[in-house]
Amino acid sequence: MPLPAFAAGGSVARRFDAAMRPLGLTIGQFSLLMSLNRETAPRIGSVSALLAMDRTTLTAIFKPLERRGLVKVSIDDADKRTRRLKLTPAGRALLVAAVPIWKHRHCIIE
Repeated sequence: MPLPAFAAGGSVARRFDAAMRPLGLTIGQFSLLMSLNRETAPRIGSVSALLAMDRTTLTAIFKPLERRGLVKVSIDDADKRTRRLKLTPAGRALLVAAVPIWKHRHCIIE
């Protein structure tokens, strides 16, 4: 009997989490770092929409990365109510280390 879609998805996520564990990342955190890997720091709302998660979930994923110095929050110059997320140099270096692990795990799962 095939697994329900949600069960199969959880299994895949656990495999990616296990692969990222040596770097101290979950697959959700890796996805967040990837979404921040751009020239201009995106707004929290646009990251939330891109990753299809609510702001509360995004914040729960973001805070540990912020404490580790991998990402930082800044206030938008045009709208002081808006926050932007930026990948730090340490976050970028960790992402460089994580991408080959993600690619390798992706090939294994395919």
